[in-house]
Amino acid sequence: QVQLVESGGGLVHPGDSLRLSCAASGSTFSNYNMGWCRQAPGKEREFVAAITGTRNLIYYANSVKGRFTISRDNAKNTVYLQMNSLKPEDTAVYYCAAGRRRDSDWWREYDSWGQGTQVTVSS
Repeated sequence: QVQLVESGGGLVHPGDSLRLSCAASGSTFSNYNMGWCRQAPGKEREFVAAITGTRNLIYYANSVKGRFTISRDNAKNTVYLQMNSLKPEDTAVYYCAAGRRRDSDWWREYDSWGQGTQVTVSS
C-alpha cells in the first residue's frame, strides 16, 4: 500500500493561486491512479481531480474545470494540484488519494488516503 503526504495548503485571497503537492512512498507510484478530493464542513466529499498512472485519463469536477490542473511526476513520486482563480467556495480540507481501479470508477475509488491539507480562501 502507498503512503501519502500532502503539502501546500494555506490561507489565500479570492483570485489567488495555490499549488498542492502529494508525495507518495511505499509502492510503485506509476501503478496508481492519483486523485484529489475535498471536504468542507457540513458538505459532502467532492472528488475534484484525478489522473491515471500513465496520464492517459484525467478527470475534473465541473466546479473546478478551467481553474484547477492535476499533474504528476512519476520520477518524483508526486502528484500536484494547481489551483488558480480560487473562490471562497473552494475552502475545504484537500485530500490526496491513490487507487488501482481500471474500470469506469477509477476516478473515485481509492485505497490509500493522505491526512489532508487545509485550503482557506477568504478576503
